[in-house]
Order: sequence, then structure tokens, then C-alpha cells
Amino acid sequence: MAQEENVFISEADCYLFGQGTHYDIYKKLGAHICVKGGKQGVFFAVWAPNAARVFVIGSFNGWVEDQYELERINDVGIYTTFVRNAKKGDMYKFLIYTKNGTKLYKADPYANYAELRPGTASIVTDIANFKWSDTVWMEKRAAKDPFKEPMAIYECHIGSWMKHPTAENDGFYSYRDFADRIVKYLKELKYTHIELMGIAEHPFDGSWGYQVTGYFAPTSRYGSPEEFQYLINLLHKNGIGVILDWVPAHFPRDAHGLAEFDGTCLYEHPDPRLGEHPDWGTKIFNYGKNEVKNFLIANALFWIKEYHIDGLRVDAVASMLYLDYGKQAGGWVPNKYGGNENLEAIEFFKHLNSVIRGTYPGVCTIAEESTAWPKVTGAPEDGGLGFTFKWNMGWMHDFCEYMKLDPYFRKNNHNKLTFAMSYNSSENYILPLSHDEVVHLKCSMVNKMPGYQIDKYANLRVGYTFMFTHEGKKLLFMGQEFGQEREWSEERELDWYLLENPLNRGMLNYVTEILKIYRKYPALYEFDSSWDGFEWINADDCDRSIYSYIRKGSSGRNNILVILNMTPMRRNNYWVGVPSKGKYKLLLNSDEKRFGGNGGEIPSVLTAVEGKSDNKDYHLEFDLPSYGAAIFTF
Repeated sequence: MAQEENVFISEADCYLFGQGTHYDIYKKLGAHICVKGGKQGVFFAVWAPNAARVFVIGSFNGWVEDQYELERINDVGIYTTFVRNAKKGDMYKFLIYTKNGTKLYKADPYANYAELRPGTASIVTDIANFKWSDTVWMEKRAAKDPFKEPMAIYECHIGSWMKHPTAENDGFYSYRDFADRIVKYLKELKYTHIELMGIAEHPFDGSWGYQVTGYFAPTSRYGSPEEFQYLINLLHKNGIGVILDWVPAHFPRDAHGLAEFDGTCLYEHPDPRLGEHPDWGTKIFNYGKNEVKNFLIANALFWIKEYHIDGLRVDAVASMLYLDYGKQAGGWVPNKYGGNENLEAIEFFKHLNSVIRGTYPGVCTIAEESTAWPKVTGAPEDGGLGFTFKWNMGWMHDFCEYMKLDPYFRKNNHNKLTFAMSYNSSENYILPLSHDEVVHLKCSMVNKMPGYQIDKYANLRVGYTFMFTHEGKKLLFMGQEFGQEREWSEERELDWYLLENPLNRGMLNYVTEILKIYRKYPALYEFDSSWDGFEWINADDCDRSIYSYIRKGSSGRNNILVILNMTPMRRNNYWVGVPSKGKYKLLLNSDEKRFGGNGGEIPSVLTAVEGKSDNKDYHLEFDLPSYGAAIFTF
């Protein structure tokens, strides 16, 4: 039962909002079911300081425009009213009269639910009644050090992961249907996290969720907020963390959205050189305005608090940090020092990450930042931005460029796979092979590879071995775990029928096996940002395009030796230097037939023998398969 007048807005609420520090403002603004004068209804509140008049209209009054006018309650510009007839499930919008007499029909920026596109109305709901049962997960999360834990992220777009054969609602799985399927799948593959694309409400499927109109509403494409809570709860109960894509960099111009919300540039910067992305046709938030910063920071905290989200992957960070991002000369405004750094966005990130770090230990923020901006994951008090992790876009680019090469040319590009370790300790990195790498004619991961079909899969197996044994946490986009051959499209489901083919089934088996090894051996994740966890055996064998290195853990035991052959040349009687005598147990051979390989055998246990190799006093000797990856533990 709603409490009496529990949501109405006080002077303290207005003050904190005006200061940009009301982190629960979403509990005040928006639409909230409550009781007033013993009568149940809905309390509506909206920030529209430059409006002439504001009304709320909806299905509760037949969309009559002049029945429920909101009262301006303060200088901050908040308007409120209580509608006795409104209830859960009612659709509504704010009708805003601008000072020049124009009428704007706006969705609620703080709405928790929205009408299924192409409809654009907001929907009254109550997200506080879900019975969470993930206490064990939440307690363990708070106690963990994310830098010392394994992190293997499955990036996923719900609408195109799998579809129902019916055309109803575009065949979308509901959050509940998806929950049952994805939990089983991710547990079998041994992923630690899922990253969900396009959850905040957005009008256009083709934007993949990166042009948001409903920042506080999980998209209705897949069901209700309660069903989304069910999904998160079930993932947590099965030991799987949840990361959401979060888009504070820009928003679309749609008439019902945030653009010119009250007839003025309320959420965006009024100077188009600062407030518009010419390449994207979108608006840029005004990070210097307290109420806008409050909107975004409260939104981040909303997903963490109300939906138990474990991490936010922040989209397009570089576009926020640089005033001249995507802009021509004369199309941007330097900062007060004459530079191209967006000082207000920098302070926004420091504020955001400081609040999350201090309030929710164990929750990660992840920057998609594509430049060499310093200290992205550094502490705010030390001049850093405060993110937990940063996507290593340099590693991704070098990896993809190298793997696309004909093997003959790889010897001249050997440094593409060694370069990342030269800067690895500068940030806390995630190695991403994301959706961006398998769209827009870039080819799927397997079709980036050279050679005949069997070579492509062998190349990809050895490439994934490099990824999952290199320093840095891991992210792989859906479908690439089984060798999806077509580029990804949001309009169709993944090509699951490929799993009837031995090469694709073998690829899935291989990724499953390497994830088991990754999670089992702390040497592969304990030290991801220092040389304490990594040692090259031979980084310079460019003529043969072979890489060999060791991953180390804190215990000094169960270290990992990795050898990668990036050419179709089998290397008989191959020697690799090792640091000590003793036995080396084979954990993985990428050429096994169960993975789609040729069946090249490597002994299950090798004993190091004396004899210098790779500047080591001992070595192992075995036949290294073509396009072969071998992982040993010692």
C-alpha cells in the first residue's frame, strides 16, 4: 500500500537538486503512486524551469489537455500535481506550453516504464515491490576485489540473441523467457558476467539502444520492469554478474525526448558547438548544469540500487572528454585555458565515479575510451577519472589487424601482438571484441581470418587463446563463441543452426574449455595490470610468428605457459624455454579434433630437460601444430 504523502517534494529536495547532489531525485520527480488525504492516486513532478505552463495528460482522463495543471513549487523550476484517478498501468505525457505559446508533448524523463515503440507515452508503474532473493550474491560482491577476480563478459543484445518463430512482437523473448535460456547457456560456458546492450528505453531498434529517450525505464520491448528485475535476480542467484551499457554522452532529437524539453535547451548545451554532435545528429548533455549532472548521476545510481546492476559500461567516453571530438575547425569552443579538454565532463566523471566507489563497493564502472587519455582508471583524488576498468581499444585494433593478415605477412607485423604489454600497466584494462567489430562490413570474427574455412576456425581458436591468456579482463560479443559467420544484425537472431556443423560446435567447445581454464587458474586473472603476472619467454620470434609467455599467480604455483603458432607451418621438435625443471601438464591443445582441429597430438605431460632455449636453462620439446595453441600448467 502506498504511504501517505511519501513522495512529495520538500525545500531540501529542491536545494539538493539545485546543487546536483540529490542522488535519490528519481524517487521525487516522475510519476509515483501514493496516498494524499486518504485517497490513492499518482503524484506527478517534472523539472521544466522555462515553461509557461505544464499539464499532465493521459489515459486516466482521456488525454484531455486542460484538466490537470501542475503547480510550480520553487525557483528550481519543478512542477507538481496529484491526480486521484491515475493508477498503475496508465499512460501519460507532460504537455508543456513554452513561453512563445508552442505546445510540446513530452515523455517523462524520470519514467520507470514506457509504451512499446512506436508509441512514446510514459507508463505509471511501481518498481519497489519486487522480492529480491540475491542477498548472497550482493554480500559477496561487496567483499570482492574486482581486480583480483576473473571477469569474462558475454556482450549480448536480447532482441537478436534468440527469437521466437512467431512474428508477434518481432519474435522478441521476454525478459523472463530470456532469463531462463541465457542463465543455462552462460553457466555451461562458464562466463562470469553478461553485458546487456540497449536496455534503457529507446525509440529506434537500429540504434541498438545508444540513443536513449527513457533513461530510467528498461525497454518495454521485452516486458515490464518487474520482469527485468526477475532477469537480474536469476542471473545473480546463478553466480553471473550484470553490466549495463550506459549512455551519458548524448541523446536523440526525438520530439518526445529530452531535446529542448521545456522549449529551451534544458538538458543540452545551448551553444550548438558544445551541444550537438554533427556526425551523430544528436544532442550533448550540458555537464556544467547541476540539475543535468544530477539527472545522470542519479540515473547511474538508480540502476545500481533499484536493479542491483553490478557494473556500468559507459559509452563514448572520448566524445565527452574532447570538445573537438568529431568536429571541424571553428565548430567547437576551446575551454578557458584554450585547450580541447572538456573540463566539465572531467569533473562529472570524477563526481560520478567517486559516488559509486564510496557507496557501492564491488560495482564497476567501465570506460569505452578510445584515446590515450591519462589515468582513466586512476583515482579521482590523484587526478584520475575514477573508472574501474577501461576498454583496451588499442589491443583490440592491433589484434584484429594482425589476425586479418595472410600468415606470410604476419612476421612483419609481429609487434602488433606484443605492443599492448608495453603500456598494459598504465590502466586497468578489459580486452574487448565487441559488437562494433562485427558490423558495418567489418566481417564476423571468423570471417576476418585468412585462408580456407578450416584455416579460419584454426586462426580464431589460436586468436582467442591469445585473448584469454593475455593480461586484462575479457569481453566477447554474442555469437563469436561459436563462430557466427554472418555479421551481426539486430533484425535477426544468431545463426544457431551453425552448431550442427563440426567447426562451429568445435569452436563452442573450445571457448567453453578455455573459459574453464581461465576461471580455474588464478594466474590468468590475479595480476592483470602489472608485470608481476606476465613474462615473455620469446616475444621476438617474428620469422616463425610464434609467441610464448608465462602467466603467474600470487601463490607461485599453477603458473601457465602459453605457446601460439600463428602460421600454417607445423613445427616439429619445437623447443620452448622454461624457467625451471620439472613436469609441465598440458591443459589445452587447440588442434584437437573435438575443437575442429586436425588432431595434432601434444603429450599430456612434458618434462623439462637441460639445454638453453629462449635464454632459459631448460626447455620443453614437442611438435607444435600449425595454427596451434598450447597451454601448460607448472
